[in-house]
Amino acid sequence: MNFEEILNINPYCLNLEEKEKLLTERLVELTKLHQEKCIEYNNILKSIDFDVEKVKSYKDLPFLPVRLFKELELKSVPNEEVVKTMTSSGTTGQAVSKIYLDRTTSSNQQKTMVKIVSDFTGSSRMPMIIIDCPSVVKNRAMFSARGAGILGFSIFGAKKIYALDDDMKLDVEGMKEFLDKFQGQQILLFGFTFMIWQHFYKELLRLKEEGITFDLSKGILIHGGGWKKLISEAVSHDEFHQRLKVACGLEHIHDYYGMVEQTGCIYMECECGHLHASNFSDVIIRRPIDFSEADLGEPGIIQVVSTIPESYPGHSLLTEDEGVIEGVDDCPCGRKGKYFKINGRLKNAEIRGCSDTYATKF
Repeated sequence: MNFEEILNINPYCLNLEEKEKLLTERLVELTKLHQEKCIEYNNILKSIDFDVEKVKSYKDLPFLPVRLFKELELKSVPNEEVVKTMTSSGTTGQAVSKIYLDRTTSSNQQKTMVKIVSDFTGSSRMPMIIIDCPSVVKNRAMFSARGAGILGFSIFGAKKIYALDDDMKLDVEGMKEFLDKFQGQQILLFGFTFMIWQHFYKELLRLKEEGITFDLSKGILIHGGGWKKLISEAVSHDEFHQRLKVACGLEHIHDYYGMVEQTGCIYMECECGHLHASNFSDVIIRRPIDFSEADLGEPGIIQVVSTIPESYPGHSLLTEDEGVIEGVDDCPCGRKGKYFKINGRLKNAEIRGCSDTYATKF
């Protein structure tokens, strides 16, 4: 099954059995592709005597630890076909993952993002407030995860403004002018969790005490990048939502889970507060003792699979996050597929998300 066929299917319409069939077919194809094109990946499969012809389900495919992308140059295309290199977030001194994209993989990442996010925001482009500073996206050839996130979500914006300047200060006059211009219209906001809290919410609160308010009741906020710093400050998911509603009227807020190693295949939070796996990807929870698949409701290490990567072997990865599957095909929001929650980083794992790595530097 080629990727265009998957793109033509509603991203949340397949039930468990239908999705397993689709993922197995596509991921076996990708395994064969990378086995042939990437020497390092082929050597890894040889070392475990893996035989792709014996695979009955995508759950049987080997996974690479995400950390491997910091240690090896993993790509399945010649250097001249690489059009973009993306890097993961990292604190000072940390090695970063490098992900090599050709035109096909890069294009498919964007198409996938559109299909997934449009299911939550609608297909129309909206005026957009990016809760970050403009300098983050200046180097287009070497994308950081933070810059890639901003540029990826920017395609949903018709007219855009950066809410913060390069000193991470709120552009109050720019915000006033923007909101006056698009008064009464639905507005999309995007940013990383800690930055929203530290540089946007706290400033809105201060301004409100001075009698300066912003009405974002028609806004839709999408945010991601990790909760570690906010949880350490005793700010829960529910409190984050409630405080923003009080500060500026924001009610429609969606967290998302994703990583630079599988850009495009993000897991959006629905109206019921659940993270959802689309037809393009899936999560498997692995028991740390033997990496067997955990039961529904049983916590373990998160494995993620993606139907997108053709330029590098990133289609089956073991993360350093712990999570739990909460249900399958029965979320009250109506979307089919698994829905899950993140419990946090594994003990001794490096801080990694855009939000959390920024918070550490901050």
